[in-house]
Amino acid sequence: MSDSQADGPQGMSDNRRPFFYPDSSSDTEEYAEERRKRLSKRNGPNVRVRAAMPPKMPSPNTPTPSTSTQEPSRAGKAQYQLCDDRITLVVDNTRFVVDPAQFTAHPNTMLGRMFSSGLEFTHPNERGEYEVAEGISATVFRAILEYYRGGTIRCPPTVSVQELREACDYLLVPFDANTVRCQNLRGLLHELSNEGARRQFESFLERLILPLMVRSAQRGDRECHVVVLLDDDSVDWDEQYPPQMGDEYSQTVLSTPLYRFFKYIENRDVAKQVMKERGLKKIRLGVEGYPTYKEKVRKRPGGRAEVIYNYVQRPFIHMSWEKEEAKSRHVDFQCFKSKSVTNLAEATADPVIELEPNRARETEDNAEPPPEVQGEEEAQ
Repeated sequence: MSDSQADGPQGMSDNRRPFFYPDSSSDTEEYAEERRKRLSKRNGPNVRVRAAMPPKMPSPNTPTPSTSTQEPSRAGKAQYQLCDDRITLVVDNTRFVVDPAQFTAHPNTMLGRMFSSGLEFTHPNERGEYEVAEGISATVFRAILEYYRGGTIRCPPTVSVQELREACDYLLVPFDANTVRCQNLRGLLHELSNEGARRQFESFLERLILPLMVRSAQRGDRECHVVVLLDDDSVDWDEQYPPQMGDEYSQTVLSTPLYRFFKYIENRDVAKQVMKERGLKKIRLGVEGYPTYKEKVRKRPGGRAEVIYNYVQRPFIHMSWEKEEAKSRHVDFQCFKSKSVTNLAEATADPVIELEPNRARETEDNAEPPPEVQGEEEAQ
């Protein structure tokens, strides 16, 4: 049924409207407006009928947008933006997709420093991935990522505590009792003791040992030997019969805490490592006997006195700052043919000047014969 038949008698007038094909949007809107006026006139002045606008038909040249390229919803847009913010880290040939905001929340760590400045100091590979933590296994790195999510690290059973500690030191992640959870308490406490021993010995080195090293350096020495005594140890040497000390660079320091520190062999290893990092060489640590006071003097045959001292076992530390330690300390003398003489008169005489061979031959030719030879020639 056409629109003119639906309008009833009023639509059977002579002024019939032709059928408009929706070739353009302007014709469609004009037709809809006239139809709205005609319906309002038929229903009365107090009734308003809102005609629905027909959908705007696209022109033949306008491409129809596909559903895949349409703008996503607000939730979809947020999820898409979150995916864009994630980055891919490659550790031990394993890929980790993470949010860099977790790293920037801890700016004191290595990963926090790498991704907190707009990736200026970090360059991705050809795939857009970031290769980090070289030398660290994927299992250890996965455990360390827990620190950025929850603040704690659970040491896997297949990973040693020392390996986890080295990885934390490399990535600048704090390793302490608050951040690490481990089933192996002995290994955990051992690493914590190493860290505590390092801090304690650095304090001992600055307060007690360094002044003795400076005193030795001011004397011109290039090495120092320090014996650690207890605070209540008394040293009373006889001035007439001092003990025979094997090391002329020996000095003492009275410190019971330092004595207790060197009681553990593992603390000595930590102290040796600290001094190596400070540039010292020829480091030796151990325990030796040190004379404290004279016990008695015993006369040996021939009238020579033998002094007996009381010795106590105390730790010592020996270090050197000599730069040319690879060279020989002794003077190397070359052997020459001896030209020494036993005749004192000849030794006090002027030395004989040796001439060159050509000049010596000319001197012999120009020399006059001795008087005896001339007399014999005249006689003949």
